Amino acid sequence: MTDFSRRVEQVSISGIREVFEAAGEDAINLGIGQPDFPTPEHARQAAVDAIEAGDGDAYTSNKGIIELREAIAEKHARDNDLDIDPENVIATAGGSEALHLTMEAHVDAGEEVIFPDPGFVAYEALTHVAGGTPRPVELRDDLTLDPAAVEDAITDDTAAFVINSPGNPTGAVQSKEDIQEFARIADEHDVLCISDEVYEHIVFEGEHHTPMEFAESDNVVIVNACSKSYSMTGWRLGWVTGSHERIERMLRVHQYVQACASAPAQYAAEGALSGPQDSVDEMVAAFERRRDVVLDGLTDMGLSVPTPEGAFYAMPEVPEGWAEEVLDRGVVVVPGEAFGDGGQGYARLSYATDMESLKEALEIMREATAAVQ
Repeated sequence: MTDFSRRVEQVSISGIREVFEAAGEDAINLGIGQPDFPTPEHARQAAVDAIEAGDGDAYTSNKGIIELREAIAEKHARDNDLDIDPENVIATAGGSEALHLTMEAHVDAGEEVIFPDPGFVAYEALTHVAGGTPRPVELRDDLTLDPAAVEDAITDDTAAFVINSPGNPTGAVQSKEDIQEFARIADEHDVLCISDEVYEHIVFEGEHHTPMEFAESDNVVIVNACSKSYSMTGWRLGWVTGSHERIERMLRVHQYVQACASAPAQYAAEGALSGPQDSVDEMVAAFERRRDVVLDGLTDMGLSVPTPEGAFYAMPEVPEGWAEEVLDRGVVVVPGEAFGDGGQGYARLSYATDMESLKEALEIMREATAAVQ
């Protein structure tokens, strides 16, 4: 029999995908994290113009076209008050590749990576792929990550810790004070903070902060993407930025894994970042209206749910068998345990779908709730 690497044997198929694949075509899908808005027209047109000019035909620089990296640097100056050198940016095949590069460049066999539990499914999987040891940390009752719990989890074997704000699957937004604490922890313990900021612009209450604002060392790496803010999930265009030394190490992995991100997608991303931002504001306003409807509906059926301050997810506490009952009735949600042991007793639902479907889904959930209580 063929032997497989232990690293891969420790990785399972995403529970999100398993639920999605199990649902019928007629199901209302609240399980996938994908905005239901079109990519902004000016971003699409930038890709079309590049293709027609022949600029999308060939490899780009490993790091990406300079126009995109300059646009990313300008975005960080505009939105985060950061002075980023475009040479310290790598355009990647989505935020997922950016996470992968970061793990591969910084985690040795047996070293530990701390991450939220429940948290995005890739954190544990990519830790295994890098040969590391996952160290999940359970969230507070409001589903935010406690800096003190992260600090308590650090050992001599810790290579990195991951933060994600706004968060998937929770929709939680970390406070400025928490972000400052994460920066302090990275500085004082000389450990890498990987800041996953792909939902950066989708904030309803509070405000987004990055630990790179506050860190006094180079121990912060930012992972971001156009996927959520600009509804560009299919374009697969993200980026990673950090110190020169860290980026150069990640580039060594990227050049063999990917060579370069898709050239047409790079031009689209440059258009999205540099062009009008009205579509982002309109999308966020629509998500906030949907969130309020979902919160009211879940609360009315007797479920407890922390108010999500960002992203487009709600994570209610649910009775045993609730997610399965909802799925049997034609609505796709993801059981909380798909995101880690800390998700037991919860379910994640995405409100990145139209209002009519959401209202229909809530009525089905109401019936399912009555059936399992």
